[in-house]
Amino acid sequence: MIHSSKPGLSFEVGANHLHGVLRVDAIRNDTLVQLVQHWGDPDARDEILDALDDLAAVVQGVSREGELDAAIEQVEDVAGMETAQVEVRGHDVTRLLAELTRVAQRVSRFARRALPGQRRAA
Repeated sequence: MIHSSKPGLSFEVGANHLHGVLRVDAIRNDTLVQLVQHWGDPDARDEILDALDDLAAVVQGVSREGELDAAIEQVEDVAGMETAQVEVRGHDVTRLLAELTRVAQRVSRFARRALPGQRRAA
């Protein structure tokens, strides 16, 4: 297990050591804030709730190709949500690179093929 100095923005080894896990709490936080930013306007709130109801129906049912993406896009549009991205400062880039390198080393021990740029032992 890799212990990060900033768990809310970190890389970890997955539970089965076959994958890495990227944790970015800021994206979840920003998403929720953007979702309710217009909540004070009853019309906007009703539009957002209708879009969320439509999304819930798609998630709970059998959806056709593209239907989930369309429902998510509708929520994003009516809530005025921006692209899910996080600005990462220089020192965090360096820290994340070190964490990702450690994750890659652990995960690659179990991988069937070498990581790009590495030669597979004969």
